[in-house]
Amino acid sequence: MLSEKVEQMMEWSSRRSVIRMNGDKFRRFVKAPPRNYSVIVMFTALQPQRQCSVCRQANEEYQVLANSWRYSSAFSNKLFFTVVDYDEGADVFQQLNMNSAPTFMHFPAKGKPKRADTFDLQRIGFASEQLAKWIADRTDVQIRVFRPPNYSGTIALALLVSLVGGLLYLRRNNLEFIYNKTGWAMAALCVVFAMTSGQMWNHIRGPPYAHKNPQNGQVSYIHGSSQAQFVAESHIILLLNAAITMGMVLLNEAATSKGDVGKRRIICLVGLGLVVFFFSFLLSIFRSKYHGYPYSFLIK
Repeated sequence: MLSEKVEQMMEWSSRRSVIRMNGDKFRRFVKAPPRNYSVIVMFTALQPQRQCSVCRQANEEYQVLANSWRYSSAFSNKLFFTVVDYDEGADVFQQLNMNSAPTFMHFPAKGKPKRADTFDLQRIGFASEQLAKWIADRTDVQIRVFRPPNYSGTIALALLVSLVGGLLYLRRNNLEFIYNKTGWAMAALCVVFAMTSGQMWNHIRGPPYAHKNPQNGQVSYIHGSSQAQFVAESHIILLLNAAITMGMVLLNEAATSKGDVGKRRIICLVGLGLVVFFFSFLLSIFRSKYHGYPYSFLIK
């Protein structure tokens, strides 16, 4: 019976890197002994009516990882990648008391899954490289991730260089704008905002844009842990930092300009309001992520 199960799993793997399973297949090939192979299962909800954008993003990374294993020279019958969709295996979700998706689990060749056999999606994200590292820790199987070539970055860079080159050519007789301090300051601020908001962390870890609670449908844009964040969260932080910076610029303008006193007073009040309100908002987000942080200002 074991040889038949392994042969069947290998046949399915030859057709597609990720084996789709319903409740019966899951119980027979993943849960029931005998089994001398490990199985990685992604529990998900990919049907359009489920409106799970995170599931689709995670599935893309999962497919990249499974293809990297399937077409590598180290491929063997010791590890298989499978997927259980809620609409095809709701009984499996109920059996495992699972109420969220996507979820990645490792079912070892011997024994029952332990706590570490459930991938910490919220803290680590679902990038293929992170999944491969987790699988190596659980199975000792090393998977080198091969991503399909993506030329969008190269094309975007080429278009940017062409645009800048064309602009310089058209303005070749008047290049004073290159020495515009305001323009360079705005460009520098954009880079600073992007870096301080966590865009690089998003690029490395590949977190979901937001999290939707499958029980009540509530969407969370701020991650509750200091060890992780959502993409939407970094966008919010970027806007808050930009608003605070705008307030500081207005305060500086009100203090250094020589215009009408009443106008300067209004600019000063607007700048002070921006700094106070949005810094309070930023501090409240920091407080919600770092539990136990004692300080707050205006907004708790």
